[in-house]
This record gives sequence, C-alpha cells and structure tokens, in this order.
Amino acid sequence: MASSFDLGREAAADGRFVRQDSVFRRWVTADGSSEFPAEAGRYHLYVSLACPWSHRAVIVRAVKGLDEAVGISYAAPFRDERGWAFSGARFVEPATGLAGDYTDSVNGFSLLSEAYQATDPGFHDRVTVPVLWDSRTGQIVNNESSDIVRMFNSAFDEVASNHVDLYPPAWRAEIDTLNAFVYDRVNNGVYKAGFARRQEAYDEAFRSLFAALAELEDRLSGRRFLLGEVITEADWRLFPTLVRFDAVYYSHFKCNERRLIDYPHLWRYTRDLYRQPGIAATVAMDQIKRHYYTTHDFLNPSRIIPDGPAIDFAAPPDGARRG
Repeated sequence: MASSFDLGREAAADGRFVRQDSVFRRWVTADGSSEFPAEAGRYHLYVSLACPWSHRAVIVRAVKGLDEAVGISYAAPFRDERGWAFSGARFVEPATGLAGDYTDSVNGFSLLSEAYQATDPGFHDRVTVPVLWDSRTGQIVNNESSDIVRMFNSAFDEVASNHVDLYPPAWRAEIDTLNAFVYDRVNNGVYKAGFARRQEAYDEAFRSLFAALAELEDRLSGRRFLLGEVITEADWRLFPTLVRFDAVYYSHFKCNERRLIDYPHLWRYTRDLYRQPGIAATVAMDQIKRHYYTTHDFLNPSRIIPDGPAIDFAAPPDGARRG
C-alpha cells in the first residue's frame, strides 16, 4: 500500500495546522448570469463519504432532492500522497445498507487529481473533495464545500424536487455568524487539534474546541435546532463533525475532554438530525473510520481500525419528531 498523505504546506512553523484555501470558487447561477447556468444533468458531484466537507454537500443534495439533477461519484476512503482515488471496488455500509462503487461514472478518472489537472494544469496543492464538475465544459466549477452547499440550496431550485430554503433571508445574518463560529472552532477546530505539531498549538485548539462545544450545548438547551424549530444550513454544516466525533476525533485527534454523548443536548440534537428523512444513508461510518485510521500514518502508523465505539444514532431523541 502506498504511503499516506503529508500535511505539507498546511503545517505552519509554529506547529499549527493552517488549512489551504479552495482555489476554484466559480458559481452556478439560476438566472444564467454566470458562465455556469443551472441545468439538470449538466453538473456532477465528486465526493468521499468519509470526508466531513463532502458530507455537508451530500446532505444538502439529498435534502433538496437533487439526486436526479446532479450526479454523484464516490472516491475510496483511503487517501495517499496521490490524493483521492476511484479504486473501482464495491462498498456496502453495514449500518445502513448503502451500496455503491468507488468509480467515476462521468470521466472514468482513476484519481480526482485528473479533474484538477484538466481544469488547471499548474495546480500542485492538495486535492480535496467535494468537487462540483461541469460535464459540458469539462472543468471544475467549485471545490469549496460551503459554496456548493449554498448553490444547491438556491441556484438549483428549479431542478430540485424539494424547495425547502436552508438559508432564509430573515435569518441569513445569524446563520453566517453561526457558520463562522462553527467552522473555526468546531469543523476545523478538531483538525487544528488533531494535526497540531507542537504542544502549545494543540492545547490552544483543544481549549477552543471544547469551549465552543459548551456554548453550543448551552444554545441547544432551549431550542431543538440551532435557530429554533426549523433546520437551516447551519445545522447541516455542524452535523458532519458531531457524527464523527466519538468514533474519530475523540481518540484519533486527541479531542478527549468529553465525548459527544456526554453532552445531553448536543447528543439529542445529533440524533434528531440523523433521523431526518434521507440523512442516515449519508452517514458512512465504515468509510469514515477506514479513512481516518488508515490515511494519517503520523497519527496511527499501525493503520489498525478500531471496532468501536457502539453508537446508536437512530435511537429516538427525547421529545424529537421525525421529519
């Protein structure tokens, strides 16, 4: 097996993890005002179900009912120095029965880096998912998950089967504030702890993460979702980190002050979101654990994948309703 990936330029001199910026930030538009007008069947989503940034895009694609309008290809969970790959293997998720193949059904790429090279032959940074691909012009439109989520919510509304608005105008300022907080302190916060190369950097990230989780726990003590009774984009941006927390981040990333299940309101909230229609099928726990425990040799050189923990996300949250 090839060696796993290295942090490279994302490891700062002071030991902190500094995530690289997404380089493709073009937009699909509903009104055709960009070079990428929204059309059913034109765009394709490349993801790995193991990746939390991919996960948020997969969730919003499902919630909006874009399964027929935007195709999808799954990369294999193991990532080495070549980046995400399409191994051709078949997968079945034991917990949900979700099945598929690690293949590129549009271009037949073996490596996702081929999509990057086709778009920009000079690209030499780390290849990331998700990627929104334009099949008509043969190039990447966008590789920033927050942009893709926002486009799926609005630009593709005419070809979506569910017209729920996850970013309603009246709540946009509050959603933006929450998104910024959750991204820095939680979504990326677990990585800043896990990928820290010095004790001081780890300690700083650790304290910030658990202070943020305490704030979210308090926020959810009086409301069902982050903004009340309605699920918004902010919830689907937080959920992928929470669902991975006890199985991966608690041990593998040394985020071990408390487990998710030790926060009554966050644990109830996570199960409530998990039980929403179509969401359980997006949680590929087998792939999640395979990715993290086999890809980061500097954290887990044995590549032994733990069997546990046993977490019942499907257990009914107290007072929660399905749908």
